[in-house]
Amino acid sequence: MAKYVPFPPISLPDRTWPNRTLTRAPIWCSVDLRDGNQALINPMGPVKKMELFRTLLQIGFKEIEVGFPAASETDFTFVRELIDQQLIPDDVTIQVLVQARRPLIERTFEAIRGAKSAIVHLYNSTSTLQRRVVFHAEKADIVRMAVDGARWIDELAKAERGSGQIRFQYSPESFTGTEIDFAVEICEAVCDVWQPTVDNKTIINLPSTVELTTPNVYADQIELFCRSFNYRQQTIISLHTHNDRGTGIAASELGMLAGGERVEGTLFGNGERTGNLDIVTMALNLTTQGVDSGLDFSNLKEIRRIAEFCTELRVHERTPYSGDLVFTAFSGSHQDAIKKGFAALKESGQERFEVPYLTIDPVDIGRQYDPVIRVNSQSGKGGVAYLVENQLGFHLPRRLQIAFSQVVQKVTDATGQEMSARDVAAKFVETYMKPTQTLIYHAHAPVDCDIEDQERHRFTVSYQGDKQEITGQGAGPLDALVHALTERFGLAVDIQDYHEHAMEAGSDSSAAAYVLVKTADGQELFGVGQHKSITKASILGLVAAINRSLLLSESG
Repeated sequence: MAKYVPFPPISLPDRTWPNRTLTRAPIWCSVDLRDGNQALINPMGPVKKMELFRTLLQIGFKEIEVGFPAASETDFTFVRELIDQQLIPDDVTIQVLVQARRPLIERTFEAIRGAKSAIVHLYNSTSTLQRRVVFHAEKADIVRMAVDGARWIDELAKAERGSGQIRFQYSPESFTGTEIDFAVEICEAVCDVWQPTVDNKTIINLPSTVELTTPNVYADQIELFCRSFNYRQQTIISLHTHNDRGTGIAASELGMLAGGERVEGTLFGNGERTGNLDIVTMALNLTTQGVDSGLDFSNLKEIRRIAEFCTELRVHERTPYSGDLVFTAFSGSHQDAIKKGFAALKESGQERFEVPYLTIDPVDIGRQYDPVIRVNSQSGKGGVAYLVENQLGFHLPRRLQIAFSQVVQKVTDATGQEMSARDVAAKFVETYMKPTQTLIYHAHAPVDCDIEDQERHRFTVSYQGDKQEITGQGAGPLDALVHALTERFGLAVDIQDYHEHAMEAGSDSSAAAYVLVKTADGQELFGVGQHKSITKASILGLVAAINRSLLLSESG
């Protein structure tokens, strides 16, 4: 017999969930302070629990499972502090977990006494495996356990009437490993005790306590349960998925299509083994589909910082939306596409966010465009050009993009390190604007010229430390400077290409000029100038290109 066998499929040939689309957010319930906390190497103390509770409120959670007060004195004290110090907003409901044991249930009601709104969450395991190897019990014994727990909760809740609203929740733990007909049977038995109504619904939580198969099977289980359950209209169907197979988020999304209305999870998926549902990811998945999640992740970086502090667990760099490298492109083709996508958005002014390789606007979750692209030996011209534009405001001509990407690649190949946006900008200035200055331009002025269609200009320059005036003529100031430099110093170059543009607002109303020259030995070199005067910007660009040729001649 094989050590591992396939999970049996659900017979549901007329399933309807595959044809549905998510159009609304679920009721969210954070279990960070209970399910997430119990999975920590070092469980949170009172200070960290309070810090995380306040953060959950700021995000917008209306239901928060705050602990297992009957099993932990720390949880009991924390729940009492929330209630006694009136730290729970009127529109927020706390939830507490308890097993189907009377002493634990009694202690739980002591913990929540005085709460304006609380959910008592009863659970017991129902799976075939646990019935066989853990409880050594028949189905009737498991049902009796759940019914006894439900009855004790109902009795104590009636005794507490007047002190606040108490709602009920039942979980057949390990639902995914339970026969659907038995899950329906035990949930109906619990509801027979609690007698939910359309106006006072019970929560039936159907957990994938251990993820055993593909998420479509979980969706089939949810749909089949909902079809068979007699109390469907009087209950809220809740989902609580784990991530043993790495598809906890998908299972919850498909489970919602199949009838789920409520979702339990933790901020970044912290939980037993491979973790719980990652609520941040699922909520932002909805956002990218135009669905309002009802949760505020506009400052996700700060939320992550607090979660990491409280849990002592690092959010991985590749975690969707919140990871350090999520909005980073290393591939050159990706960088180029991202650059063009942002440019197209800006030009069109459209509201809909459409940028290649990005599913969400980083600004919407408190991220910045600056680190969208990092540069290493695999980066291409598009990414490099984006960073230069983003940092300095230059719109590089295509040929300059190619040339500078090669400069950057030499640096990263030599160092084996990536370059930051600031590093790239500094290298651009050093290479194309401020190379070693053998030739320095100081000023120029036009002078009379007797030749038609020609201009004559006098330039004040320093060459090899000697300041002097030189005069040249040509079709314009650049031609005149080339003529003067050739005649006086033998610095003969041909201008091959020229581009200019006004810098954007905020750049001191200056202009940028890109000058490509060809030297006597056939090298083609760019120089870049920036000045309030476009003429002076072009002269500075030409001088920079000549200085580059002189530098290469000296080093060669």
